[in-house]
Amino acid sequence: MEQTLLIYNTMTRKKERFEPLHAPNVGMYVCGPTVYGDAHLGHARPAITFDILFRYLQHLGYKVRYVRNITDVGHLEHDADEGEDKIAKKARLEQLEPMEIAQYYTRRFNSAMEKLNVLPPSIEPHATGHIIEQQELVQQILDNGYAYESNGSIYFDIEKYNKDFKYGILSGRTLENIKDASRDTLAGVGEKKNQADFALWKKAQPEHIMRWPSPWSDGFPGWHCECTAMGRKYLGEEFDIHGGGMDLIFPHHECEIAQAQASMGHQAVKYWMHNNMITINGQKMGKSYNNFITLDQFFKGEHELLTKPFSPMTIRFFILSAHYRGTVDFSSEALEAAEKGLARLMAGLKDLKRIQPAKGSSPEIEKFVKELEQKLYDGMNDDLQTPIVISNLFEACKNVNLLVDRKAKISQADLATLARVMHTFIVDILGLSNATGGDSSEKDKALDKVMQMVLEMRAKAKSEKDWATSDKIRDELQEAGIIVKDTPDGAIWEL
Repeated sequence: MEQTLLIYNTMTRKKERFEPLHAPNVGMYVCGPTVYGDAHLGHARPAITFDILFRYLQHLGYKVRYVRNITDVGHLEHDADEGEDKIAKKARLEQLEPMEIAQYYTRRFNSAMEKLNVLPPSIEPHATGHIIEQQELVQQILDNGYAYESNGSIYFDIEKYNKDFKYGILSGRTLENIKDASRDTLAGVGEKKNQADFALWKKAQPEHIMRWPSPWSDGFPGWHCECTAMGRKYLGEEFDIHGGGMDLIFPHHECEIAQAQASMGHQAVKYWMHNNMITINGQKMGKSYNNFITLDQFFKGEHELLTKPFSPMTIRFFILSAHYRGTVDFSSEALEAAEKGLARLMAGLKDLKRIQPAKGSSPEIEKFVKELEQKLYDGMNDDLQTPIVISNLFEACKNVNLLVDRKAKISQADLATLARVMHTFIVDILGLSNATGGDSSEKDKALDKVMQMVLEMRAKAKSEKDWATSDKIRDELQEAGIIVKDTPDGAIWEL
């Protein structure tokens, strides 16, 4: 079943047919975290968005090299060209080495991603491990005349570049409005030709801990250099997809485009993809706004805005319930709704095993099964419309309930198709499961075993017409959050 995937290209501002440069190989680069604090819900969104893309491309048969970087140097406060390095500042406050901070939060980030069932990237390069590649990039830009040295620092010459190419093509900004916006926000103006020029290499001040020797000064690379240098190293001078949050379109990705063009004479990326933001009360969630909730706080329920702990799979389902290019406003109520939606899908998968196949399918069931797979593909192929996919899977769960209750019939062949399709899209593509890393965990198996014992006790009480005990078991299970349903094939339970 050949599929045509459409993805929204931020550069062209339209959906385009995905045609890799070197099929079946796909190169994908996604901006990873700056590791100076715990990952929050805002970090989970790009990780899950591009995990879905990674999974789906592999499902379609592509061989994907997925690169997601770790920023452990060069990201200064306020994303400007002056101020303290975010990791060095954290290290100073904690009285630790910067690399201790970077290592600690990298481990914690990857642990949170594993809980969210986010597949690890093919390569996870660190900025500090690619200083030489970044220096080579800076030298190429200097040699091509699009950068200049000032007091040991190297700055990108935006006006010179803009005459030959165009700065602002991704964000839609003009050089004049970039100049106006940068006049009051970018420091270091004294050593720049233009306020909007950005740093490629910064000379380190005496107190700056993270520094490397270079032909220009002991210093460190500008924040934008790492992704251009590492993307080129691992994916080549041209590659298919570059992704990240919408907040990175300007200045980070705009600067990446300029660096690639200035160093190589051509752009590197065919498709630019960006997920939208997570908001709280309409404001972007982020460390700079001091309104973020860490993933660990979600998992433990340790925040004043949370009514209870929420599982990693609930967080994942919450993010997938909205299209990746739409905003998602956080609330504890929205997470509770996501929890119920996830439980419904998991119950549907589980109840498939309880269905007794018949000689033939009811006409409506036969039609539904025949059309379901393509409907799910249509949702994914339309720029990863996960809400549409989930809606169709809910419809599948509704039909599973009819089959469990024997209000409809299904053949063995149709049942096998339904089970395969539901498992493929829920578990393999959406990455949802009862527990991280698989369809069930040891805890799930243990709970299932205990519940079978309890239901057998209840069945025995019913057979002996001990209705009081039977009702007591059902009611106490309900208080514990476990619903028991009586079906023609016996009692079933779900959380």
